[in-house]
Amino acid sequence: MALQPVVVIILAGQRRGVTNALAQEFGVSHKLLVPMLGKPLIAHVLETLSSIEDIAEIRISVEPEAQEAVEHIAAPLAKDGVPITCHPVREGIVASLKEAAQGEDRPFVITTADNVLMSRNAFNQVRHALERADSSIGISERKAILAAHPEGQLRFYWMRDGGWANCNIFGLASQKAFAGTELFREDGQFKNNPSRFVRAFGLVNVALMALRLIGSKGAARSMGKRFGITIEAVNLIDGRQAIDVDNRRTLDIVEEVLLRDVKDGEPDFRRV
Repeated sequence: MALQPVVVIILAGQRRGVTNALAQEFGVSHKLLVPMLGKPLIAHVLETLSSIEDIAEIRISVEPEAQEAVEHIAAPLAKDGVPITCHPVREGIVASLKEAAQGEDRPFVITTADNVLMSRNAFNQVRHALERADSSIGISERKAILAAHPEGQLRFYWMRDGGWANCNIFGLASQKAFAGTELFREDGQFKNNPSRFVRAFGLVNVALMALRLIGSKGAARSMGKRFGITIEAVNLIDGRQAIDVDNRRTLDIVEEVLLRDVKDGEPDFRRV
């Protein structure tokens, strides 16, 4: 059965009033423009998306001052007439998502401009989960992440079934599912700020996770109930999916992974 085409939203903005250290190091205005192996970070993401079928549109949430640069990067990557458009960021992730979604009642897959290692397979796993749930969230297990790179992630969410990290890819089946985006109103800085973690996930859920009384699947279901939707945690067994470019350390790690795993004459794992 053919899948309903999805709209992809790429979160590419940066915090208002904060100069991104990596962008500053490379002399560019936005982290999405930081070069890696000869091309901007967002170009890697767009190239992977261009290899995926049943994408209706790609919408990039970015500040107006970076729009021209993004449109220049995106222009040659549009495939089969799939439009790539820019949408202004708003105050916070939730407002920016809603701005890019434009109130449409259709499935969305959301990722970020620094998710360079995102693969076609991971994207499709998260998308397929929307056939069963209102929302889907890509996660990866600690042992899989460390197998991909021993320093790929430094912090994990510990639950009954082990340590987990989120991957920067999640899905929303309809407008109803946007209730779950409230999890990201704190801009996702949970691991470094316990109070934000509690406000986003709820005290009961945090307690269950902290005491390891609930596993990753159960935690997703419990958090879904908090917002009146169903959430499915999708276990992405490719641990590379949990490694994105946050800073210079992870930039070097992602470059290392790409140079190691993308070799001349061999298929690119991101597009297989």
